[in-house]
Amino acid sequence: MAAVSLRSCRRGLSQFLSNGGLTAVWSTRFEEVRRHKSTVQFASRPNLPKLAYRKVKGKSPGVVFLPGYASNMNGQKAEALEEFCRSLGHSFLRFDYTGHGASEGVLAEGTLGTWKKDVLYVLDELVEGPQILVGSSIGGWLMLLAAIARPEKTAALVGIATAADHLVTSFNSLPLETRKEFEAKGEWTVPTKHTEEGVYKFSMNFLQEAENHCVLQSPIPITCPVRLIHGLKDEDVPWHVSMQVAERVLSHDVDVVLRRYGQHRMSEKDDIKLIVYTVDDLVDKLTTMV
Repeated sequence: MAAVSLRSCRRGLSQFLSNGGLTAVWSTRFEEVRRHKSTVQFASRPNLPKLAYRKVKGKSPGVVFLPGYASNMNGQKAEALEEFCRSLGHSFLRFDYTGHGASEGVLAEGTLGTWKKDVLYVLDELVEGPQILVGSSIGGWLMLLAAIARPEKTAALVGIATAADHLVTSFNSLPLETRKEFEAKGEWTVPTKHTEEGVYKFSMNFLQEAENHCVLQSPIPITCPVRLIHGLKDEDVPWHVSMQVAERVLSHDVDVVLRRYGQHRMSEKDDIKLIVYTVDDLVDKLTTMV
């Protein structure tokens, strides 16, 4: 009987979201949400930079948000997911990678391996029990790496514009002469609308290290539920990357949602509504399976 009541409750929440309830929350409760927002904490690690994070305690399964490259934990998607988890009483954690946001370290010195260690530290030390990992862009790549390394701590995955292997494959697809020019400079500059400079800069060392973490050349040993959301108007990471991930994971429970007008950041209200709905559906699925 308890399970039936829980399902009914979650269906009610899903209906609330689909009817524009999230928009109403933002318009009428924005200040209340800000007052109740989690506080920044810092995790001290031996011989490693401190990690900044925000945490809401609650039931399992918890949700962990992994932001994109050069982004931080204070974006709209992360805040909407925190409010959603708080409303259902489930735990939630968002954090900044080394060299990002409020965490210690230098962005230009970070690597995929550095940030993978950050994610594994969060799973090992800052949360309890299996988590739904929600990864945005490069956070989607990192969630896959974390799920492979910590299957017992990974209940499900939600990828948003998942950028698995994307930096490596993009660089390798450049004409040979162009690659040699960047290699001679020791730096690859990628045009972007997301920085004041208009470019991202990646060292050759960064790209070489990233090759060690590529996952798309062979089957991906992930068996938990996987949900992949991608915009067809994404100018940074093409949507077919999410299709490749879907084809390679070993899980039999995989859904891909392609949004016709969705862009890379997936930060429009309807995008965020879909993300929250997707997490809600997974929480329902995982809870009723217990």
